[in-house]
Amino acid sequence: MVDLIRGVRPEVVRANLERVRERIAATGRPVDEVQILAAVKYLPVQELGALAQAGVTLLGENRAQDLVAKARAYPGTFTWDYIGALQSRKVPQLLPYVRYIETVASDSALAQLARHGGSGVRVMVEVNVAGDAGKAGIAPAELESFLGRCPVPVAGLMTMPPLAERAEDNRPYFRELRRLGERHGLAELSMGTSQDYAVAVSEGATIVRLGSILLRAGAS
Repeated sequence: MVDLIRGVRPEVVRANLERVRERIAATGRPVDEVQILAAVKYLPVQELGALAQAGVTLLGENRAQDLVAKARAYPGTFTWDYIGALQSRKVPQLLPYVRYIETVASDSALAQLARHGGSGVRVMVEVNVAGDAGKAGIAPAELESFLGRCPVPVAGLMTMPPLAERAEDNRPYFRELRRLGERHGLAELSMGTSQDYAVAVSEGATIVRLGSILLRAGAS
């Protein structure tokens, strides 16, 4: 079990954010092309103010009930993406609070979106580019059909590759997601976490999902 992250200090987040931006720039990508999303699954609601003070306003949460509670605690302060495993019955709960649901990957979720998706929400489709049985997401071969069935606008694609010893090991998966995005005319690519975001950025990520490397002192 991962401990909750407590005692977050704005100056630490600002310093970590600057180092992340430097690593993004080192890939040759313009920094303003990459959105830095703070993954706050392990951050208690009372710690979120430090992120706002540090200028971090794009947040991602893995649990629907926690996203709703945190969004309600800071109305108008943050932009939220849902980045956790998606239970279709949670879709209506999320819709009033999120910019993107990044993990749409089932027909049951599409049915809920068809029923409740009139709020203007956009989604991202999670693709299991590695064919990893332990990961969620649709197979690349199923993407075209799935996109055709989606009842709301699709902003882009998301993936979570297998756990790897080296960040470089995930490059083929990030490259494949970029190719799929290009093939289907989807601009947003959410890929890369604290362990491998620089590789993801070099392969075209437009959103990177960062947790401890952004929030903890000495993490970056």
